[in-house]
Amino acid sequence: MQRRHFLGASLLGPVIGQSHWALAQQAPAVITREAMRPQFPSGIQSGDAQAQSAMLWARSDRPARMWVEWSTTPSMRNMQRVRGPYLLDMTDFTGKLDLTGLPAGQEIFYRVMLQDLHNERVFSESMSGHLRLPQASHTKAVRNVRFTWSGDTAGQGWGINESLGGMRIYEQIRQTGCDFFLHSGDNIYADGPMSEQVKLPDGSMWRNVVTEEVSKVAESLNEFRGRYRYNLMDANIRRMAAEIPQIWQWDDHEVTNNWSDSKDLSADKRYTEKNVPLLVARATKAFHEYAPMRTYGVAESERVYRHLPQGPLMDLFVLDMRSYRGANSTNLQDEESEDSAFLGHPQVQWLIEGLKKSKAVWKVIAADMPIGLQVPDGKDAMGNDKWEAIANGDNGKPLGREIEMARLLREIKRANIRNVVWLTADVHYTAAHYYDPNQAQFQDFLPFWEFVSGPLNAGTFGPNLLDKTFGIQVKYQKVPDAPNTSPAQGMQFFGQVDIDAKTHAMTVTLKDMQGASLYTQVLHPHRSA
Repeated sequence: MQRRHFLGASLLGPVIGQSHWALAQQAPAVITREAMRPQFPSGIQSGDAQAQSAMLWARSDRPARMWVEWSTTPSMRNMQRVRGPYLLDMTDFTGKLDLTGLPAGQEIFYRVMLQDLHNERVFSESMSGHLRLPQASHTKAVRNVRFTWSGDTAGQGWGINESLGGMRIYEQIRQTGCDFFLHSGDNIYADGPMSEQVKLPDGSMWRNVVTEEVSKVAESLNEFRGRYRYNLMDANIRRMAAEIPQIWQWDDHEVTNNWSDSKDLSADKRYTEKNVPLLVARATKAFHEYAPMRTYGVAESERVYRHLPQGPLMDLFVLDMRSYRGANSTNLQDEESEDSAFLGHPQVQWLIEGLKKSKAVWKVIAADMPIGLQVPDGKDAMGNDKWEAIANGDNGKPLGREIEMARLLREIKRANIRNVVWLTADVHYTAAHYYDPNQAQFQDFLPFWEFVSGPLNAGTFGPNLLDKTFGIQVKYQKVPDAPNTSPAQGMQFFGQVDIDAKTHAMTVTLKDMQGASLYTQVLHPHRSA
């Protein structure tokens, strides 16, 4: 259970028997001037909600301590107060509290306050948030599940355009009233500088809000942090983040485009820091400071892949397709090895075992990259094509990273694990793919669906070429007429998943930035005999 620390005499306030909190309420003269109060320059967030816990995140503008009040009612009746972490400059004044011991499956209403460490009598105004916890896995009275997903925020130089209402797609996501939002990677574009103005093909002007940190590629820790601070300047993002719990993945642009062990920045004049591992280290620290996600543990505190149960109807398996991969290459190795790794052996085994143990109706795999789309990464020194994702354009038997994927899919079939659905982003258009073993070169797997969404606020591209090794069939796709189409054209996408409590049917809807439904697929669960 969460130990709830109430502000009291044990905190050694200046008046014996009275708490700092009480003193703050009794001394309004100390805090009448707004400038004297700590502020929330980046709002608040929640994430990684489980049946009885959730992560709460905040950022201060000065050294402060985070305090949280929570209740199961909007009126905050029977409110409980929890002491959170110190927010200091060593974490860019960010901090996270794992709020545990919550009533399973309930709505939680909370308020976050910041206590000034220069004067403990001074507290910020409270900032209110809301989240809905998943049900416990053994719950009998099952409720509907709704969540959304997408990826790719502030890419290709398309940032916050206030004349267009900012990143409006986040407001559409908020209005769905979903249980959570899954960000499928590329939360920032550390390698994408922004200009104040960009001339569009129709002659009009795109106008970005620009900060010092986003005006160049991110190299220093502060510049990586500045990318997250920038996104949280958008009112739509802040509003959604306060009301909808998030689940974050990451991909390449949190560091630099297509980074792997083969990434070479020696010829990129934008970078004065050419050391890619050092950039990865700084990017990793910034990501974990700003992501409202739970730290895995001491053994691997920066681990991103994780299992997040969502009640009897769904288990969510969040993958990391970036941290354990071998170097991007021609991707034609004829046996599985560290060079051909994509998820890496430990993560694959973790996923297989997790799927086998799952009792939920649906097993959703959140992937940061698609399986059967060709995603190129230039050429090697010999002029051969290099590949960024799983596919290698060979269209034949599994080679390179496809061997690892083939093993995973084979194990799913051997264990007869049904109702597996893949969700992803990365390619900057939206699509529905059906993987049919009868149309594949490798056929030892159960058919499955993969749904693609994004971008959220970035250039729109596509379509990518197909790789037929696993029998990909395009059932729907929406792509722009020209590459790097700006968000002004409305070609920004997110997906919505609804699971019906009575029928257990999963409805996947691909939507645009206005919230209009573009394509709907209803999946009925396979039921064991």
